[in-house]
Amino acid sequence: MSYLSNFTADTGKTILIDVLKTANLPENAKKLSEAKTNSGKEMIKMMQYVFPLVMQLQINVIKEYGFPPNREGLVQFEQIIREFEREDVDIARLRSQIRSIYLPPININSTNDVLI
Repeated sequence: MSYLSNFTADTGKTILIDVLKTANLPENAKKLSEAKTNSGKEMIKMMQYVFPLVMQLQINVIKEYGFPPNREGLVQFEQIIREFEREDVDIARLRSQIRSIYLPPININSTNDVLI
Protein backbone atom coordinates (compact mmCIF):
# COMPACT_ATOMS: atom_id res chain seq x y z
CA MET A 1 0.00 0.00 0.00
CA SER A 2 2.94 2.32 -0.56
CA TYR A 3 0.92 3.96 -3.34
CA LEU A 4 -1.27 5.49 -0.63
CA SER A 5 1.60 7.03 1.34
CA ASN A 6 2.94 8.77 -1.77
CA PHE A 7 -0.44 9.95 -3.06
CA THR A 8 -0.74 13.72 -3.51
CA ALA A 9 -3.21 16.06 -5.18
CA ASP A 10 -0.86 16.20 -8.17
CA THR A 11 -0.88 12.40 -8.41
CA GLY A 12 -4.68 12.50 -8.34
CA LYS A 13 -4.78 15.08 -11.12
CA THR A 14 -2.38 13.03 -13.23
CA ILE A 15 -4.48 9.88 -12.81
CA LEU A 16 -7.73 11.71 -13.61
CA ILE A 17 -6.16 13.22 -16.73
CA ASP A 18 -4.96 9.74 -17.75
CA VAL A 19 -8.49 8.38 -17.29
CA LEU A 20 -9.87 11.12 -19.56
CA LYS A 21 -7.15 10.48 -22.15
CA THR A 22 -7.90 6.75 -22.03
CA ALA A 23 -11.63 7.39 -22.45
CA ASN A 24 -10.88 9.53 -25.49
CA LEU A 25 -8.74 6.94 -27.26
CA PRO A 26 -10.54 6.06 -30.52
CA GLU A 27 -11.40 2.46 -29.56
CA ASN A 28 -12.70 3.48 -26.13
CA ALA A 29 -14.53 6.55 -27.41
CA LYS A 30 -16.29 4.32 -29.94
CA LYS A 31 -17.37 1.80 -27.27
CA LEU A 32 -18.61 4.58 -25.00
CA SER A 33 -20.46 6.28 -27.84
CA GLU A 34 -22.19 3.04 -28.83
CA ALA A 35 -23.15 2.33 -25.22
CA LYS A 36 -24.53 5.87 -24.82
CA THR A 37 -26.49 5.61 -28.06
CA ASN A 38 -28.00 2.30 -26.95
CA SER A 39 -28.86 3.80 -23.55
CA GLY A 40 -30.54 6.94 -24.83
CA LYS A 41 -31.19 9.25 -21.92
CA GLU A 42 -32.37 6.51 -19.58
CA MET A 43 -30.37 6.62 -16.37
CA ILE A 44 -30.81 2.92 -15.62
CA LYS A 45 -29.47 1.95 -19.04
CA MET A 46 -26.58 4.40 -18.69
CA MET A 47 -25.66 2.77 -15.40
CA GLN A 48 -26.08 -0.68 -16.94
CA TYR A 49 -24.06 -0.13 -20.15
CA VAL A 50 -21.90 2.99 -19.89
CA PHE A 51 -20.89 3.00 -16.22
CA PRO A 52 -19.21 -0.45 -16.32
CA LEU A 53 -17.11 0.67 -19.31
CA VAL A 54 -15.98 3.79 -17.45
CA MET A 55 -15.23 1.73 -14.34
CA GLN A 56 -13.06 -0.65 -16.36
CA LEU A 57 -11.19 2.23 -17.99
CA GLN A 58 -10.52 3.73 -14.57
CA ILE A 59 -9.36 0.39 -13.17
CA ASN A 60 -6.98 -0.03 -16.11
CA VAL A 61 -5.46 3.39 -15.39
CA ILE A 62 -5.26 3.25 -11.59
CA LYS A 63 -3.49 -0.12 -11.60
CA GLU A 64 -0.57 1.64 -13.33
CA TYR A 65 -0.27 3.79 -10.19
CA GLY A 66 -0.19 0.86 -7.78
CA PHE A 67 -3.88 0.52 -6.91
CA PRO A 68 -5.38 -2.96 -6.95
CA PRO A 69 -6.90 -3.67 -10.40
CA ASN A 70 -10.40 -4.29 -9.10
CA ARG A 71 -13.47 -2.55 -7.65
CA GLU A 72 -11.86 -2.24 -4.24
CA GLY A 73 -8.92 -0.39 -5.76
CA LEU A 74 -11.32 1.91 -7.58
CA VAL A 75 -13.25 2.56 -4.37
CA GLN A 76 -9.99 3.43 -2.59
CA PHE A 77 -9.03 5.79 -5.39
CA GLU A 78 -12.44 7.47 -5.45
CA GLN A 79 -12.42 7.98 -1.69
CA ILE A 80 -9.04 9.71 -1.87
CA ILE A 81 -10.13 11.84 -4.82
CA ARG A 82 -13.32 12.92 -3.01
CA GLU A 83 -11.19 14.16 -0.13
CA PHE A 84 -8.92 16.13 -2.45
CA GLU A 85 -11.73 17.58 -4.54
CA ARG A 86 -13.07 19.46 -1.52
CA GLU A 87 -9.97 21.63 -1.57
CA ASP A 88 -8.79 21.44 -5.18
CA VAL A 89 -10.96 22.88 -7.95
CA ASP A 90 -8.92 21.15 -10.66
CA ILE A 91 -9.57 17.74 -9.16
CA ALA A 92 -13.26 18.58 -8.78
CA ARG A 93 -13.40 19.69 -12.43
CA LEU A 94 -11.62 16.57 -13.71
CA ARG A 95 -13.80 14.25 -11.64
CA SER A 96 -16.86 16.05 -12.94
CA GLN A 97 -15.67 15.51 -16.52
CA ILE A 98 -15.34 11.78 -15.89
CA ARG A 99 -18.75 11.60 -14.23
CA SER A 100 -20.30 13.40 -17.20
CA ILE A 101 -19.33 10.43 -19.37
CA TYR A 102 -21.79 8.14 -17.60
CA LEU A 103 -24.26 10.51 -15.98
CA PRO A 104 -26.73 12.27 -18.24
CA PRO A 105 -27.19 15.98 -17.57
CA ILE A 106 -29.75 16.80 -14.91
CA ASN A 107 -31.42 20.19 -14.90
CA ILE A 108 -31.91 21.63 -11.45
CA ASN A 109 -33.85 24.78 -10.70
CA SER A 110 -31.54 26.30 -8.09
CA THR A 111 -34.22 28.73 -6.94
CA ASN A 112 -36.44 25.93 -5.70
CA ASP A 113 -33.89 23.08 -5.59
CA VAL A 114 -36.22 21.00 -7.72
CA LEU A 115 -35.32 18.67 -10.56
CA ILE A 116 -36.80 19.83 -13.83
